[in-house]
Amino acid sequence: MVDETTFVRCLTGTGIIREEVWQDQSGKVTKYNLAFINHFLCPQDNGRVLGYDNAHGTHERHFMGAVEPHLFTNYKSLVSKFLDEVGDLRKGKP
Repeated sequence: MVDETTFVRCLTGTGIIREEVWQDQSGKVTKYNLAFINHFLCPQDNGRVLGYDNAHGTHERHFMGAVEPHLFTNYKSLVSKFLDEVGDLRKGKP
């Protein structure tokens, strides 16, 4: 299991990256929650600018208060995609 919070600098103040991961005994990811939080960029959804999770039994992408399904292939690829998107958002790119 992973449960980490990282504070990062952004053009619009401090942001927070949250990563929560649950695995079964074989190491397979069974549940995950990735979130980039910055209340200056997104006042709704508790400040979650961007997030990916499967908390409700489906794979979802959260962006600025909107939710849409996303295609999940594997957790490693998802983390890479998430961090790329967060990097752009921290620099002020939409």
